[in-house]
Amino acid sequence: MDADDDWNKLLNDHPIFRFPKSITGASQDTLKSQLELSTTTLPKFTEFDSQNDDPTPSGRRQTMALKDAELIVAVGKELRITCLGDLKLGRSTRKSYKVLHTPYLDFDIHQIALNPNGKLLAIAGTSQVAVVVLPRAGYSRLVADSIECKSVQVGQFYHGAQDSAPVAKIDWHPWGEAGSTLLVMTTDGKLREYDISVDIEEPQQILSFVPERKSGAFGAEDESEREVTSFTLGKGRADWGPLTVYALMRSGDIYSICPYLPQNASVPTSYVHSLECFISAKQEFLAQGSSSASNQLSTLYDYQRKYVNALIKQLPTGSLAFPPTTRSVPLHPPKSISYPALRQGPFLLQPVPRILEGSDGGDGTDIVYLSFDPDEEDGDDEGQETDHLGVIMVAYKDGKVDMFLDVEKVEARWETKYTRNNELPMLAVYECIDLGLISSLKQVTAQPNDPPMLELLRGNHPIFLVDPIHPDVVYVHHAFGVHSLNVSPVLENLAQALRIDDDAADKSLQATLEQCAQTTVRPILTTFSVERRGSNPIVGLSVPNDVYLTYSIFILTSTLRIHVFPLNLQVEPEKPPPKLITGPPESSVSSTSLLKEKNAWLEPAEGPSAFVSLLSDPYTPPPVLQSSGLPPLPKLSLPSTSSSKEFMLTPDTLRYIGRIHEQVTGQIHEIYVAQRAAENRVKLQQEELNRQVAKCREMEQSLARLKQATTASRLEKATEAQKGLMKRLDRLLQSLMAKASPELSEHETKWFEELKRMKEEILGQGKYDEGSLMARVKLLEREYARVMPPLKALLEKEKAKTEKHTEANRSLGFSQAFEYGKRSNEDAKRISKIEDDLVRLAAKLDISLPRAPINQ
Repeated sequence: MDADDDWNKLLNDHPIFRFPKSITGASQDTLKSQLELSTTTLPKFTEFDSQNDDPTPSGRRQTMALKDAELIVAVGKELRITCLGDLKLGRSTRKSYKVLHTPYLDFDIHQIALNPNGKLLAIAGTSQVAVVVLPRAGYSRLVADSIECKSVQVGQFYHGAQDSAPVAKIDWHPWGEAGSTLLVMTTDGKLREYDISVDIEEPQQILSFVPERKSGAFGAEDESEREVTSFTLGKGRADWGPLTVYALMRSGDIYSICPYLPQNASVPTSYVHSLECFISAKQEFLAQGSSSASNQLSTLYDYQRKYVNALIKQLPTGSLAFPPTTRSVPLHPPKSISYPALRQGPFLLQPVPRILEGSDGGDGTDIVYLSFDPDEEDGDDEGQETDHLGVIMVAYKDGKVDMFLDVEKVEARWETKYTRNNELPMLAVYECIDLGLISSLKQVTAQPNDPPMLELLRGNHPIFLVDPIHPDVVYVHHAFGVHSLNVSPVLENLAQALRIDDDAADKSLQATLEQCAQTTVRPILTTFSVERRGSNPIVGLSVPNDVYLTYSIFILTSTLRIHVFPLNLQVEPEKPPPKLITGPPESSVSSTSLLKEKNAWLEPAEGPSAFVSLLSDPYTPPPVLQSSGLPPLPKLSLPSTSSSKEFMLTPDTLRYIGRIHEQVTGQIHEIYVAQRAAENRVKLQQEELNRQVAKCREMEQSLARLKQATTASRLEKATEAQKGLMKRLDRLLQSLMAKASPELSEHETKWFEELKRMKEEILGQGKYDEGSLMARVKLLEREYARVMPPLKALLEKEKAKTEKHTEANRSLGFSQAFEYGKRSNEDAKRISKIEDDLVRLAAKLDISLPRAPINQ
């Protein structure tokens, strides 16, 4: 797509981003002001009313999804779909969309989620959940304005009543068979699993992250500690990560349940085998020690072994062969363990995460688990230092994002009578990221009778979205815009420390952690208006993963304003070569002497010193020159206002303009510094080029001197001397061998006897031995010479006969030759009949006839 004809121009006036007539009863300005987060509309963003569900974007909102090249948008109670591929290729066609007609669904849509195979779309309102069967690809082109789609409500008993718990998050399990396993988390801590292909009313499994209150007992727990806001699934290769569910409370506490497997799952066989090896290794390590703790762990590992053995029994026979072939097989949760899975937590956060200045600690809103497994086709190559490293990120309402390292992964535990509940899992706090929302709101002066601007953070609900192409990039969209978080610097720093596998590994890891490599935070879009003291929350964020669409990010605001930013594919850094000699840093001084001792017989001859390049390190462009496709400054998406309203210049707007001017000036200075560094690098490379050209010219002159006549004669003399030395060395070696071993060894005697036998078999025992190979070869040569002359004569005769026959038939055409052959066959039949008559007549007369002549 051309730069002048980007997605923003194509989607700016698209009708899919317009409010339906059922909502636009009031004026557009009045409706958009209601969808704006401000001190006036703040109660609608914070108060929950299940009976009056208005279009105010409160809570978790994700109303846009991409299915291949088709864009799906939820507006109010309506589902719309359009094909971006047709829009990209046929720009002259009329822009339109199709409505997915679902008459049985009558609630405002807050969340949509596409299943792994792209055939089902899960939608959720305040407390209702439904599933829509999407039309096949290309079917939308065949209908007019509406597409009849099959839709069903899920769990109406649990999610259809007025007193039902609100839906916190919906998601599809990646290991669900046929992609039909839907997970619904409600704020009361119940995670329900629905298999759409089996039963849409009753859940297959229910996980409880909030224990039931005991009647008549006093509880000191805060309500925020019993309200779940989000959940995520763990990841991993050879551990319990894929069978772990993490839940986030509004208070920020994190709980987990392991093991959890869908009732109808499709699991890779390689994972089951890896998990078995993992448990076997732990049991072998535990068998080396003996203590009370070891006995308790032994009981736990026995339960884990029992669970995995039940999974292995369900595998087909072919998957047990070695080497195993990786494929997905249907599995069910084992019934061999009657105890339910234990709720583990809350997680201990070490060290304690810091609190942002000006905030009392915001409520937790979303959680995501990141895994950085290398591709399977990489095999055992390098770069797998972080394949066991998991990262958990948690977002809060005040704009803080905590980054935890999952150094002690959760293991499977059950609620047995021997289980100790005082053992809490732990997460290592690596970084606390500030998105800058508090500082931005503090710079705006509130009206005299209005609450402070920091109160707007109560209506904020940040949500994560992982980039489908680059898993180390996470996007966070909230009520004030969108931010990009790139954790690749942290991973590269940790991978560099984990590569070292020697005595200094602990020191290197500690030094790496002290360097404090930080996540790269970049604001992409801001929707906060300093003039209006309000913001349009982001309600949709999608990144296409289709070959027919450019790599970009689609952002949708609450007023249905679409913003698209093109992205650039990241180039993976080159992996460093493996180190040949590893050792502590103190031994680097004596490394030269160590190499000389090891290569004493390969010391270079005395001569000119080696060429030293001026370019010691490769050139790395500064970050300001490395374009990722995102704007250097966040794009401002102000709420649309009436055209007649004039711009008011206030102290807040002046401070905002001054801050933007300061950022632009700083970026100009960084670009200037980068330009000077690039110019210095170019000068250094030109100087290095001149040095190498001069060195090459010197080498050419040296080669010309070496090719002179005197040099050639010297080389010949040296060659002859070398041959003489080789002869002397051979004689010396023979004499040394004779002195060291004057008699033949047993193996040498057998070898010479074998050579003698082979010689007799080939040459024979005597001169007239006809059984030898040599005599048989000579006999074969004589027979060949005798037979060949008659064969050659016969071949010449056949060639002459063939040429004569060809010349005779050359003058006849095809039809003539056919008639000739036909008449010849009739004559041959007639002659044969006459011969038979003569034979019968001779037999009657008792006369012997001579033999019939042969046709030539």
